[in-house]
Amino acid sequence: MIATGLVLVRLKAGKEKDALKKLKEIDGVSHMSAVFGRWDLVVDVEAVDLPTLTKVVVSSIRCVPGVFSTETLITTAI
Repeated sequence: MIATGLVLVRLKAGKEKDALKKLKEIDGVSHMSAVFGRWDLVVDVEAVDLPTLTKVVVSSIRCVPGVFSTETLITTAI
């Protein structure tokens, strides 16, 4: 079973370009969409299991310079 999630990302002003470049390089990031409002990006993440998805978010996405904050929504089939 694959674990999937949507990571809502708020970026620091002036750091967007560099952060986007680094986020695109992260293993597990399958798609990114720019959005308007409270968040700047919605990042789709896929991993082999929930612990691996957690590692992608905590150890990779949240560590990118320019990422101000994140909120992760674990997705499920309906």
